[in-house]
Amino acid sequence: MYKIPDDEAVGAVVAAIQSGYRLIDTAAFYDNERGVGEGIRRSGVPRDQVFVTTKVWWTDNGYDSTLRAFDASAERLGVDVVDLYMIHWPAPRSDRYVDSWRALEVLREQGRARSIGVANFHTHHLERMVAETGTVPVINQVELHPWLPQRELRRFHDDHGIATQAWSPLARGLVLDEPALLRIAEKHGVSVAQVVIRWQLDLGNLVIPKSATPARMRQNLDVFSFRLDASDAAAIAALENGHRTGVDPDDRG
Repeated sequence: MYKIPDDEAVGAVVAAIQSGYRLIDTAAFYDNERGVGEGIRRSGVPRDQVFVTTKVWWTDNGYDSTLRAFDASAERLGVDVVDLYMIHWPAPRSDRYVDSWRALEVLREQGRARSIGVANFHTHHLERMVAETGTVPVINQVELHPWLPQRELRRFHDDHGIATQAWSPLARGLVLDEPALLRIAEKHGVSVAQVVIRWQLDLGNLVIPKSATPARMRQNLDVFSFRLDASDAAAIAALENGHRTGVDPDDRG
């Protein structure tokens, strides 16, 4: 639900849940936690069947400030327990992400956050955090798409039991015009978005494509009626160029 305004988020969440989605990803920074919470309540699906993720923004990194940020997010969402709470960015220049992680450990121990994870962490951020706390995040949500497949980071995740979740899996829509992807989509009779989502799943990634349009939500779920073959995978692998649509995690904060 990246930056979908509160009033629009209500309907988008209802549409997503009624289409079959059961994971809703938001963050304090997206400024729509109230709308997300209201949408979940209006969906008609019991709360325990919807997985809710939210995140602490990097300016609130730090032990006490993270605990306060969690309280504020839970109040806006209208929930007592968050299924997954995450550090949104390490912001290494401010050097408070390990303190935030200690706060997340406490929230998990208290049962207020069922799982804890991070977003936008490089390998060296993860290594330091785990070395200083002994706790491995369940997930790292990072920018990941055909231009930026994050091979080395995914390998580190696999070695340490960390799930890889892709934000901007379509590179903010910019890869939708890639000729190689258009050819693969035509070959299988599907959209480019479906091709990329299927590619992500084949890599073992969790995927959170943004959409507020019910028809696209349903299309994004329909990725199991076709298979990418070896030539498709090779063509997508050849698109890697390291291009980011967002900030490098080392450059924020």
